[in-house]
Amino acid sequence: MKNRGMALLAGLTALVLCMTGCGSGAQADVQSEEVQEEAAEQETEAPAEETKEADVSQEEAQEPSEDTLLLAVSFGTSFNDSRDITIGAIEERLAEAFPQYPVRRAFTAQIIIDKLKERDGLEIDNVTEALDRAVADGFKTLIVQPTHLMNGLEYADLVQELGEYESDFDKIVLGEPLLTSDSDYEAVIQAITEDTGSYDDGETAIVYMGHGTEAESNQVYSTMQEKLKSAGYEHYYIGTVEAAPTLDDVIKALKEAGSYKKVVLQPLMVVAGDHANNDMAGDEEDTWKTALTAEGYEVECRLKGLGELPGIREIYVEHAQAAIDQLGE
Repeated sequence: MKNRGMALLAGLTALVLCMTGCGSGAQADVQSEEVQEEAAEQETEAPAEETKEADVSQEEAQEPSEDTLLLAVSFGTSFNDSRDITIGAIEERLAEAFPQYPVRRAFTAQIIIDKLKERDGLEIDNVTEALDRAVADGFKTLIVQPTHLMNGLEYADLVQELGEYESDFDKIVLGEPLLTSDSDYEAVIQAITEDTGSYDDGETAIVYMGHGTEAESNQVYSTMQEKLKSAGYEHYYIGTVEAAPTLDDVIKALKEAGSYKKVVLQPLMVVAGDHANNDMAGDEEDTWKTALTAEGYEVECRLKGLGELPGIREIYVEHAQAAIDQLGE
């Protein structure tokens, strides 16, 4: 079915592929259960009919959509506590911001989905299962908001899979990942520096550990570093686990600065999951904590995912709104 929504998706598919070069409980809607209370009676001289008309209009604005679904797509994590306060918090904020749409969850990491089912009896849809379920339940319009950090390989895979469902929906719109525009970088920088500002004393380096990717979109980390410095945050450093800049690059930069006694480590990831707990904060020989301690720094690890920060959650809401706005074009 060809329409403007799918034309947009097709264009996005081409853009992403070019850039990359490179349940039960889970199926339940997580839409906020908050219901607007009727306005309290006021001692005014407004006619009763006018008041009734206003109340009806307000109710209609909150009328649930029966054919539109908002699907929140995340990589996923097996760390239950972190998942609830990061991915779960983002989903709850989306449900609060868009009460007219049911919100459902999908993970892209099948290994995590399988682990949660085997270990905890928790069933979570992968993207294919979530899309098939949406079709079976009769949804005609699909809003997809990923919680990915960047427009990388995972995002490209999502775009490709959505393209395979063009004929199953009247419209599909896809929200942007976290770091897309200049304003996104500014908002993320504001959120993380406010969160860690108490450590910025001139003798402490605040080091964020990203995942890293072989895709061209890995440039978001160097861009973030540049924008932090340009904004005057001289004691903030960005590294990655699996790409560049590396931990060695970070250590080199810390030594060149020469003034640090302490390093605060925190993940530049939506969730404080396996990488944060093991590669960053673990006590093994090859962890970031161990390596920086060996360099003579006092090291403090903060296992706090980006999804815990209200400012980060608002970026995802804004991106979802931008996608929803496309439905009316």
